[in-house]
Amino acid sequence: MIGSICGDIIGSVFEWHNVKSESFELFSRESCFTDDTVMTVAVADKLLTCANLHGFGNNAAAARAYAARYRQYYSRHPHAGFGQMFSDWAKKGEYTKQRSYGNGAVMRVAPIGYAFDNISAVTKEARLSCLYTHNHHEAIQGAEVIAGCVFLARTGSSKDEIQAFARKKYGYHHTDYILNDIRPDYKFNSRTSYSVPPAISAFLESDDYESAIRKAISIGGDSDTIACIAGGIAHAFYKSMPKQIYDKCMTLLDSGLRKTINEFIKAYSIPVY
Repeated sequence: MIGSICGDIIGSVFEWHNVKSESFELFSRESCFTDDTVMTVAVADKLLTCANLHGFGNNAAAARAYAARYRQYYSRHPHAGFGQMFSDWAKKGEYTKQRSYGNGAVMRVAPIGYAFDNISAVTKEARLSCLYTHNHHEAIQGAEVIAGCVFLARTGSSKDEIQAFARKKYGYHHTDYILNDIRPDYKFNSRTSYSVPPAISAFLESDDYESAIRKAISIGGDSDTIACIAGGIAHAFYKSMPKQIYDKCMTLLDSGLRKTINEFIKAYSIPVY
């Protein structure tokens, strides 16, 4: 999941100031974590502290545990860039279910790809993570495919196998986007179906972690989220990133986020660099 977080931080500068090139400085004085990182850590926290809430009969409790973590982490970082719909939900007293098709459910699911030992359990958990905030088939489908891609990447599947999974099971035939073709006209849109395919394509076209991030950001659009998604898959696949990227990103996190990240990395024996 650290690949997702670093992608978010690097992309944070470019969300509203798109760059249509792979040549850019990775960090600036404005680089920061956003809601993508906050929610990714919230998912990791749930997986670390609610390990008993898996399996048959625990679906409702697991989904509620995710919702509770989302609200808890929102309250700690309310100004991290959350959308209005999510903010309104997080501040409500009751646990209502939102039918959002935005990419917020997708950018946070990378930790799920590390926490289970089979693809069925991964996709089921991804669905549960969506129930309260993104109870919409498009968002659920996106969360399932990205969590599944992370799982396949970390367990040794090839890029062809990862792409076939996205195509066959979820109908993402447009993961064969060529980034050079879509870059000129690609614009900001936070809808799941608009964000997921190019993020997967950025990973598929990459040679290493850094190139995946550069390619994801180079198309423009919702840069931090696209880089977050691509970065989560890329780090799981390449199992490393430049140490200077990791070190810099960790300095930009607060102590609470770092603590949960380090605990998750240790618990699931995740190689970093």
